[in-house]
Amino acid sequence: MRVEARSALKRANAFGRLPTPVDDILTAAKLTVVDDEVLDEGLLARFRRKATGALKSALSKVLGLFDARGWLIHVDRGVATVKQTFIKLHEAGHGLLVWQRKMYAVAEDCKVTLTDETEDLFEREANNFATEVLFQLDAFTEQAADCAFGINVPLKLGRKYGASAYSSIRRYVRKNERACVVLVLDPPVVADGAGFHATLRRVVPSPAFVERVGSPAWPPVFTPDDELGDMVPLGKRRMSRQRTLSLTDRNGTDHECLAEAFATPFQVFILIHLKKALTKTTVVLPGAVNRQTAWP
Repeated sequence: MRVEARSALKRANAFGRLPTPVDDILTAAKLTVVDDEVLDEGLLARFRRKATGALKSALSKVLGLFDARGWLIHVDRGVATVKQTFIKLHEAGHGLLVWQRKMYAVAEDCKVTLTDETEDLFEREANNFATEVLFQLDAFTEQAADCAFGINVPLKLGRKYGASAYSSIRRYVRKNERACVVLVLDPPVVADGAGFHATLRRVVPSPAFVERVGSPAWPPVFTPDDELGDMVPLGKRRMSRQRTLSLTDRNGTDHECLAEAFATPFQVFILIHLKKALTKTTVVLPGAVNRQTAWP
């Protein structure tokens, strides 16, 4: 997917332009986003009737559609603008990944196929293509690596690229050389009284976190009575202060970690990293002017 993503970015002269010029990328690829029709059941029924080739149907409400016959992209205008950006690129992936466009005349996408948990290989490929284009291959990761580690880095940098908070934080963690993980929770549901519960939606670890810690048994639900649940921002608060906690790996070894949380109306992110992974050692070579920085 990186080869096709690089080609799409290069064709539109998009490298280094922020936010990532998605419309220019689609225009350069001769893809058209249809703006004058509503993606409703009537329109979908017409597409399905006219489909002369294979039809890839969505499992739930259709949020995006690629029409290989007209080289057209349809997007549900009811979703947030920043999510429409990703959907456009996902649908473009169905067309620009050559082996895919030979398979389906019409491809429908829904909430299930637009997530990284989808089991459908073609949908994972289209998602990966969209992510590579949106974050301009390694550009986002390289810029993030130049900043002190923290949840504000992907949030601020992601806005520059035109990406959602979720996409930005996920990319930040997945491509990070440090041992870190982000827990994504559903918005807290406040109970009668002062309590609440927030359900764990997904866990996104960095490769280094998996290597050093493994896959901890995270609780399915968080409440204010547990250490991580107590970090969930409530009310008008969007961020919690960074705090220290202990995390036990699969071998029973305790690791001192730092954690911080950020909330949107749609989810809560708890970013955790091993403190040792952030301890910087400066090595001065005898008689040398330059310094090397080594990360444990």
